[in-house]
Amino acid sequence: MAPPRSNSTSSAPRGLAAALLLTAAGALLVLLGIFGTGVAVAGVCAAIAGTILAAPFADRPGIITGWWAMLAAGALLAAIGVALGFAVESLGGLVRVLGGGLLAVGVALAYPPGR
Repeated sequence: MAPPRSNSTSSAPRGLAAALLLTAAGALLVLLGIFGTGVAVAGVCAAIAGTILAAPFADRPGIITGWWAMLAAGALLAAIGVALGFAVESLGGLVRVLGGGLLAVGVALAYPPGR
């Protein structure tokens, strides 16, 4: 028999914490452009996966409401920036950094959830 689940909102659910960790790792890889395009693409994939995994927890309040929309916008901008970087490197890099920054701020505002 499984132990009963806690109804406490003082601690982060493990699924949300793991999703935010994955998103933060992706944002770090996106922001550190020194490793090349392949690592940036892997960072975008991690950020998108983390954002999707965090979606069921989007209604939980973080420091502010709407943190998940910030994650989604950051993942979208980072993906557009990486793709745009193939054609216009400077503009793609700028959009990628904006997306990575939104991801980082979104993760920071979402954690600690259930505050």
